[in-house]
Amino acid sequence: MSSIKQAAGSTDGAGSVLSTMAGPADPTPPSSLGSSNPVGDRLLDKTSAEKQLAAAMPVNPNKPGEYGDASRAPLEGDHHQPATHAATGSTSSEIASSDKVGSGQPPQGENPTVAPLDRVRVDPADRHLTTNQGVPVADNQHSLKIGLRGPTALEDFILREKIMHFDHERIPERVVHARGSAAHGFFEAYDDFSGLTRAVPFAAKGKRTPVFVRFSTVAGERGSTDTARDVRGFAVKFYTEEGNWDLVGNNIPVFFIQDAIKFPDLVHAAKPEPHHQMPQAATAHDTFWDFAGLSPEIAHMLMWIMSDRAIPRSYRTMQGFGVHTFRLVNAQGESRFVKFHWTPLQGTHSLVWDEAVKISGADSDFHRRDLWEAIESGNFPEWELGLQVFTEEQAASFPFDILDATKLVPEELVPLTPVGRMVLNRNPDNFFAETEQVAFCTSHVVPGIDFSNDPLLQGRNFSYQDTQLTRLGGPNFHEIPINSPIVQIQNNQRDGFHRQAINRGRVNYEPNSLGGGVPYQAGPRGFNSFPEQIGSVDKVRGNPELFAEHYGQARLFYQSQTPVEQAHIANAFRFELTRVQTPMVRERILALLANVDADLVAKVAEGLGMEVPAPLPRATEAPVPAYTPSPSLSLMSRPGQTGIRTRRVAILVAPGMDGDAVRAIYDELLGAGAVPRLVGNMLGKVKTTAGEPLGVEVSLEAGPSVIYDAMIVPDGAQAVAALARNAQTIDFVREQYRHCKPILVLGAGADLLARAMVPSTLPDGAADPGLLVDAPLAAFMEALAGHRAFARETDPPLV
Repeated sequence: MSSIKQAAGSTDGAGSVLSTMAGPADPTPPSSLGSSNPVGDRLLDKTSAEKQLAAAMPVNPNKPGEYGDASRAPLEGDHHQPATHAATGSTSSEIASSDKVGSGQPPQGENPTVAPLDRVRVDPADRHLTTNQGVPVADNQHSLKIGLRGPTALEDFILREKIMHFDHERIPERVVHARGSAAHGFFEAYDDFSGLTRAVPFAAKGKRTPVFVRFSTVAGERGSTDTARDVRGFAVKFYTEEGNWDLVGNNIPVFFIQDAIKFPDLVHAAKPEPHHQMPQAATAHDTFWDFAGLSPEIAHMLMWIMSDRAIPRSYRTMQGFGVHTFRLVNAQGESRFVKFHWTPLQGTHSLVWDEAVKISGADSDFHRRDLWEAIESGNFPEWELGLQVFTEEQAASFPFDILDATKLVPEELVPLTPVGRMVLNRNPDNFFAETEQVAFCTSHVVPGIDFSNDPLLQGRNFSYQDTQLTRLGGPNFHEIPINSPIVQIQNNQRDGFHRQAINRGRVNYEPNSLGGGVPYQAGPRGFNSFPEQIGSVDKVRGNPELFAEHYGQARLFYQSQTPVEQAHIANAFRFELTRVQTPMVRERILALLANVDADLVAKVAEGLGMEVPAPLPRATEAPVPAYTPSPSLSLMSRPGQTGIRTRRVAILVAPGMDGDAVRAIYDELLGAGAVPRLVGNMLGKVKTTAGEPLGVEVSLEAGPSVIYDAMIVPDGAQAVAALARNAQTIDFVREQYRHCKPILVLGAGADLLARAMVPSTLPDGAADPGLLVDAPLAAFMEALAGHRAFARETDPPLV
């Protein structure tokens, strides 16, 4: 086996190891990623060993034996042992361990599904091919023919099995939340919260519970883009000692509708229009806005979905919310209401709309790639779980109904109580087996968690369970490994499609004596619904009176945003409604907005070339509640605690730069946790005025401006002149500026800004805090760690 040695003390190309796209032409791997952690170290070993394996097989030596008479005696396939088992793994984060993912030592060279059924990971190291029946496959290159030039034989069971399985590899995608990404991790409680709930994840300080988390868009199909304007699903499966608990939420704390009976109508209206199946993963069309204008309860959700919350920078920079009101029940049977909040330590950051649209073309897997790369490099995303806990008496005093999913509980009314943290520390081994087959159901709760009477939640409790029957092939979807709990399943449910469990004995009923009475009901130790007093009520279709107030919290959200965020909301309405073709649909939405905020509706109407109409008639004569603006509703209130870790920085390079200076910048960024990339006109080495040549890691066309968080232009008159001759470079610089990203230019690098017609000051003449000329790298890193330089933003853009 040939080997590839690592360059001593070199970090050249480290950014490519930390990325999943492109890389330098030089195959020599770096010896360091700039900073050390077990997963990152394993990633480097894995990458190096992968290169060794590739170099060990420059050609297929068996290919000549696949033709003519030689093909009658197939050869054993060429195979090589890797230098490290990490080379053949899916992810460097496989060393993470938990009761669900295992010991962190994956199996080698075995298929555990033919041994005891408690293991499901398969590794083919040093094994030959077989059929699904275990028959060794001598030849995987040819179907069985009658003579070398004759017809294919129907008896070729190897061909038929392979094609049959291939023909049935796809399952129905989710109706909503089809496009998603996921990861394993853990939840750790800060303290013993058994006074609030008997739910075991909160039972003791430091207690860890395995989790699997899936993020998703809602409206788009499985192959749609990550950066569409949309709600994002934020679903957490807790594998507890008392069964699975699914907290199935979103990155927005409210919803479009109040009653589950309207869910099919909402989704039909938002999905592509049925006559021509357009547009994909977008609400900018007539049917959605027609539905919205006739459903004024949607007003609050429209504020959120038209805000930057709907175009997050990363799944890692989203908040998560349980949406509904739930109950906490302690061991004494005492109940309190609760709202669940996930807050990212990475801060809350978004894209801008022009950027999101362009990312869809440049990298439709942008969010999926970002999550994978962060975990793969050991930069594990983390969220804090906060609870809003309140009594029934408090709820009765609120100016809204806590059963209304279009309303939130302002933190000024009920502050958050931090109860624990969630860390995602392991990527899946197989996307289909885990991310695609995972089944989340709001009805999956454990003792200590119970439902409220929220009519939307009650409908979801049925829908999420029911949808799995078609999507996952029957009632045994709980036996799919990713869905199975970490505790024993003991009941009398039997049979059905794809049954895995092999139950011993003749008894499949309860009570019984022939089986010794087992399994027996758990009694007080089991799940017991909270005995809520309903009182004397009628069976009725309708909503309580407070559900009729639709505008107070929509106004609260809008007025809690910064001026920049308010402008983005107005621009989003303008964009969406411009694409609507029916004037009356536009006018109806303007009439709805007239009930929310006069400034907002005036801006949107002006952008549409329309007059502000009279407000929509309200559904109640009660006054609109007055709320104090809530700073926590603004993304700007959470810059984050993780600095520049995982931020992507483009360093533009060309022949004539100081190689030593560029490497010093690269290494310092790398050491601080950023992901620098050397970006040039094309791959290859560029000559430098000092030090070794620089290896371009990604070209301007393969890695355009929108996939980076910031840009640096090093000194070098010759290099800057070469960069300026490429119109792609000019576009790159302009988009970095237009999207309000930090820019550092050194020496002659300032000339590139001039060529791109980038102004040196803000539109009002003040200094631009995100445009740094000949500034220390520390100042650039400080700007990169915060929010964007939105002060330079104009509408329309000047650059």
